[in-house]
Parts: sequence; structure tokens; C-alpha cells
Amino acid sequence: MSAHLVLIDALNLIRRIYAVQERPFVQSKNQLDGELAEKTQQQVLFNTQQACNKALENILSSHQASHALAVFDSQNPCWRYKLYPDYKKGRKKMSRHLADELPNIQDAFLNLGVDSLLSEEDEADDLIATLATKMALHGQNATIVSTDKGFLPLLSPNINIYDYFNRRYLDETYVKEKFDIKPTQLVDLWTLTGDNTNKIPGVAGIGQITAANLLNEYSSLNAILTSNDLKPSIKEKLDASEEQITLNRKLLTLKRSIPLGFNLKDIRLKKTNPEYGNKLNKQEAL
Repeated sequence: MSAHLVLIDALNLIRRIYAVQERPFVQSKNQLDGELAEKTQQQVLFNTQQACNKALENILSSHQASHALAVFDSQNPCWRYKLYPDYKKGRKKMSRHLADELPNIQDAFLNLGVDSLLSEEDEADDLIATLATKMALHGQNATIVSTDKGFLPLLSPNINIYDYFNRRYLDETYVKEKFDIKPTQLVDLWTLTGDNTNKIPGVAGIGQITAANLLNEYSSLNAILTSNDLKPSIKEKLDASEEQITLNRKLLTLKRSIPLGFNLKDIRLKKTNPEYGNKLNKQEAL
């Protein structure tokens, strides 16, 4: 029987749910002091955990998962910050209250049979990419639950990406409609255009339409860079951004071969087992 691994981009799911739960209380929290404000915050966290549990139940049921894992980012800066200190610069930090609540949410997930994987130096995206790729290489299926466009280059017959909040799969048709290229060309596209979400600058003067047209004509960024018949204006822009292009490729390419140290059987959906740890450490353990 073919396995189906559901990989949950945990903070993508949790932070969005928290934002929805917090919204009705924001104004009242700002007007409250002391004990009442604390009670309001606790109510938001309680509602968040309940909504996260419900979301997880819906995800597991609708995707008929045989295996599942919730993957969390490290609390420490990942390797991309070492390459590029301005990576994700200015992004709003997670609420301290929510950060403190994460262990309880992880425990609640475990009570539903889903373990949590915490990164130490890689991003959750890299760990998820590694797991999904390993499944695909063995002819098994993986579904990534996330709204993060960075997973789209992984799309394949064995790897699906699901947007839980809009209840839709982000497939090749979605990529074509949004970017006018194939999923396999996305990293090349973003290398040229940059990625504003992560504060990665692109090649000055090359926007998405120009980049997509170039990729549709030449198929890949390597072919573009080695072409002898580029317009002089395009070639000049590319030559002036050679270092940025090299850096962008590294930043935008997900790792797919991180040693993880645990087996597929370890994340088979199961009932709560008090002897089973609720936070897998990738260095202790595929």
C-alpha cells in the first residue's frame, strides 16, 4: 500500500490561525490593563490552540494521510542569514505570547498522533523539501500544507501543495496562471526578479514579465546567461548583477538532502504514546 505523508508547515499554519483569532480582541486588548488584558490574551491563545487542533484534524481527514509531521523553524537564525544578513529584514516577529505557547500546541498535535520536527540551523522549508523529495524518490506521495510559494518548485506527480485556508491545491495550472512559467523554472524566475517576501533583491530593471518571457524563450537561467543573442540592454543588466544572481540562487534553492535520522515508520499516524517524544531532533534522528 502506498504511503501518503502530510507535511505541515507548522508556523505558516499557526501564525495565520493566531492572526484570525487575535483580530477581534486587538482593540479591546489595547484598552485593557493588567489582569483583564492577560485574560484576553489567554483566551486568544486558547482559541488558537483549539483552532489549530481542528485544522489538523481536517487536514489529516481530508488528505487520508498515513504519515504526518508538523515541521517548525528554529528559534535561531538559519544558514541563509549568514549568507545574507538582510534576509527577511523587517518581517514582523512572532508574538512572544504565541512563541511561548508553541510547546503546548506541539503537545496537542502529539495527542492527535502528529509529531513535531524542530530545526536547529535549517529552515522548516528545507526539512519539508528533504522529506517530500525522499518520498517522491521512493514512489510515495507527499502533500505539503502551506501557503508559502517557495514550495512550488517541488511540484511533481508525487508532491502536492495544499493551501488549507483557501481549500485548494497549488498546482501547475496555478503556477502558469500566476507566473506564466513551469514550476521547475520558478527558482530561476525569482533569482532574476528577487523575492520581496524574503527581502531578496533581484536584477535591477528585470521584472516578472521580462523574466518569464526570457525563461519561456531560453528555458533556463543558465541558458539565458550563456546566450550570445540577448538584447544588449538585458545582457548589461545581467552582467552588472552577476554576484547577486549567484547569491539569489543559493538563498532561493531549498535543500533536499538534509540528514534527518529517523524512519518513515517513526511518523506513522498513531495514538498517543507517552514513551514517544513529541519533538524529533533532526540531528538525533531520515
